[in-house]
Amino acid sequence: MPYWLMKSEPDELSIHDLQRLEQTRWDGVRNYQARNFLRSMQPGDLLFFYHSSCPEPGIAGIARTVSAAYPDPTALEPDSHYFDAKASAAKNPWSAVEVAFVEAFKRVIPLAQLKAQSALLELPLVQKGSRLSVMPVSAEEWAATLALR
Repeated sequence: MPYWLMKSEPDELSIHDLQRLEQTRWDGVRNYQARNFLRSMQPGDLLFFYHSSCPEPGIAGIARTVSAAYPDPTALEPDSHYFDAKASAAKNPWSAVEVAFVEAFKRVIPLAQLKAQSALLELPLVQKGSRLSVMPVSAEEWAATLALR
Protein backbone atom coordinates (compact mmCIF):
# COMPACT_ATOMS: atom_id res chain seq x y z
CA MET A 1 0.00 0.00 0.00
CA PRO A 2 1.39 3.43 -0.88
CA TYR A 3 1.89 5.96 1.91
CA TRP A 4 1.75 9.73 1.65
CA LEU A 5 2.38 12.95 3.51
CA MET A 6 0.04 15.90 3.10
CA LYS A 7 0.66 19.37 4.48
CA SER A 8 -1.98 21.66 5.93
CA GLU A 9 -1.77 24.91 7.80
CA PRO A 10 -3.43 24.13 11.14
CA ASP A 11 -5.36 27.41 11.15
CA GLU A 12 -7.01 26.21 7.91
CA LEU A 13 -7.36 22.49 8.75
CA SER A 14 -5.63 20.82 11.70
CA ILE A 15 -5.55 17.15 12.66
CA HIS A 16 -7.99 18.05 15.46
CA ASP A 17 -10.33 19.70 12.95
CA LEU A 18 -10.23 16.52 10.90
CA GLN A 19 -10.89 14.48 14.04
CA ARG A 20 -13.98 16.59 14.74
CA LEU A 21 -15.17 16.44 11.11
CA GLU A 22 -14.23 12.74 10.74
CA GLN A 23 -13.91 13.22 6.97
CA THR A 24 -13.38 16.15 4.63
CA ARG A 25 -12.31 17.19 1.15
CA TRP A 26 -8.60 17.87 0.61
CA ASP A 27 -8.53 20.61 -2.00
CA GLY A 28 -6.57 23.67 -3.04
CA VAL A 29 -3.47 21.87 -4.32
CA ARG A 30 -2.03 24.19 -6.99
CA ASN A 31 1.30 22.60 -7.82
CA TYR A 32 1.32 20.18 -10.76
CA GLN A 33 3.70 17.66 -9.18
CA ALA A 34 1.72 17.63 -5.92
CA ARG A 35 -1.50 17.37 -7.95
CA ASN A 36 -0.11 14.34 -9.79
CA PHE A 37 0.71 12.69 -6.47
CA LEU A 38 -2.83 13.49 -5.30
CA ARG A 39 -4.17 11.79 -8.43
CA SER A 40 -2.10 8.69 -7.59
CA MET A 41 -3.77 8.28 -4.21
CA GLN A 42 -6.28 5.46 -3.84
CA PRO A 43 -8.99 4.79 -1.27
CA GLY A 44 -7.44 3.14 1.76
CA ASP A 45 -4.01 4.76 1.36
CA LEU A 46 -2.66 6.13 4.64
CA LEU A 47 -1.07 9.54 4.98
CA PHE A 48 0.83 11.52 7.53
CA PHE A 49 -0.98 14.76 8.38
CA TYR A 50 1.67 17.47 8.55
CA HIS A 51 1.11 20.87 10.17
CA SER A 52 2.96 23.54 8.17
CA SER A 53 3.47 27.32 8.35
CA CYS A 54 2.97 27.34 12.11
CA PRO A 55 5.12 27.77 15.23
CA GLU A 56 5.74 24.00 15.51
CA PRO A 57 5.71 22.40 12.05
CA GLY A 58 5.64 18.63 12.08
CA ILE A 59 3.65 15.45 11.69
CA ALA A 60 0.52 15.67 13.83
CA GLY A 61 -1.24 12.40 12.99
CA ILE A 62 -2.54 9.98 10.41
CA ALA A 63 -5.43 10.14 7.95
CA ARG A 64 -6.75 7.79 5.30
CA THR A 65 -7.74 8.51 1.71
CA VAL A 66 -11.39 7.57 1.17
CA SER A 67 -11.89 8.56 -2.46
CA ALA A 68 -10.03 8.60 -5.71
CA ALA A 69 -9.12 12.05 -7.02
CA TYR A 70 -11.88 14.11 -8.63
CA PRO A 71 -12.02 17.65 -10.09
CA ASP A 72 -11.38 20.25 -7.38
CA PRO A 73 -14.54 22.39 -7.19
CA THR A 74 -12.68 25.29 -5.51
CA ALA A 75 -10.95 26.00 -8.84
CA LEU A 76 -14.33 27.04 -10.24
CA GLU A 77 -15.52 29.13 -7.28
CA PRO A 78 -14.70 32.84 -7.86
CA ASP A 79 -14.85 33.58 -4.13
CA SER A 80 -12.43 30.77 -3.27
CA HIS A 81 -8.80 31.45 -2.40
CA TYR A 82 -8.06 28.55 -4.79
CA PHE A 83 -10.03 29.92 -7.77
CA ASP A 84 -8.37 29.37 -11.15
CA ALA A 85 -9.69 31.69 -13.85
CA LYS A 86 -8.35 29.33 -16.54
CA ALA A 87 -10.29 26.33 -15.19
CA SER A 88 -13.74 25.37 -16.42
CA ALA A 89 -16.19 22.59 -15.70
CA ALA A 90 -15.08 20.91 -18.93
CA LYS A 91 -11.36 21.44 -18.31
CA ASN A 92 -10.40 21.60 -14.65
CA PRO A 93 -6.69 20.83 -14.20
CA TRP A 94 -6.92 20.54 -10.40
CA SER A 95 -7.92 17.61 -8.22
CA ALA A 96 -9.19 16.92 -4.73
CA VAL A 97 -9.64 13.79 -2.61
CA GLU A 98 -11.66 12.91 0.46
CA VAL A 99 -9.68 12.05 3.58
CA ALA A 100 -10.77 10.63 6.94
CA PHE A 101 -9.30 10.90 10.40
CA VAL A 102 -7.34 7.91 11.73
CA GLU A 103 -5.19 9.12 14.63
CA ALA A 104 -3.89 12.27 16.31
CA PHE A 105 -0.41 11.85 17.80
CA LYS A 106 0.05 12.72 21.46
CA ARG A 107 2.70 15.19 20.32
CA VAL A 108 3.65 16.67 16.97
CA ILE A 109 6.82 15.07 15.58
CA PRO A 110 8.83 18.22 14.86
CA LEU A 111 10.48 18.82 11.49
CA ALA A 112 13.87 19.16 13.22
CA GLN A 113 13.51 15.64 14.64
CA LEU A 114 12.50 14.27 11.23
CA LYS A 115 15.53 15.92 9.61
CA ALA A 116 17.81 14.25 12.19
CA GLN A 117 16.76 10.73 11.18
CA SER A 118 19.10 8.95 8.77
CA ALA A 119 16.21 6.73 7.64
CA LEU A 120 14.40 9.84 6.35
CA LEU A 121 17.19 11.46 4.32
CA GLU A 122 15.40 10.69 1.02
CA LEU A 123 12.00 11.93 2.21
CA PRO A 124 11.21 15.04 0.11
CA LEU A 125 9.95 16.82 3.24
CA VAL A 126 13.43 17.00 4.78
CA GLN A 127 15.26 17.94 1.60
CA LYS A 128 16.27 21.54 1.10
CA GLY A 129 13.93 23.50 -1.15
CA SER A 130 11.09 20.96 -1.10
CA ARG A 131 7.76 22.73 -0.75
CA LEU A 132 5.35 20.10 -2.05
CA SER A 133 2.07 19.84 -0.16
CA VAL A 134 1.55 16.20 -1.20
CA MET A 135 4.39 13.67 -1.42
CA PRO A 136 4.96 9.93 -1.36
CA VAL A 137 6.43 8.19 1.68
CA SER A 138 8.16 4.82 1.33
CA ALA A 139 7.23 1.91 3.59
CA GLU A 140 10.62 2.24 5.29
CA GLU A 141 10.13 5.98 5.87
CA TRP A 142 6.62 5.30 7.17
CA ALA A 143 7.91 2.76 9.71
CA ALA A 144 10.83 4.99 10.77
CA THR A 145 8.48 7.92 11.32
CA LEU A 146 5.96 5.86 13.30
CA ALA A 147 8.79 4.79 15.62
CA LEU A 148 9.26 8.47 16.59
CA ARG A 149 5.81 9.00 18.07
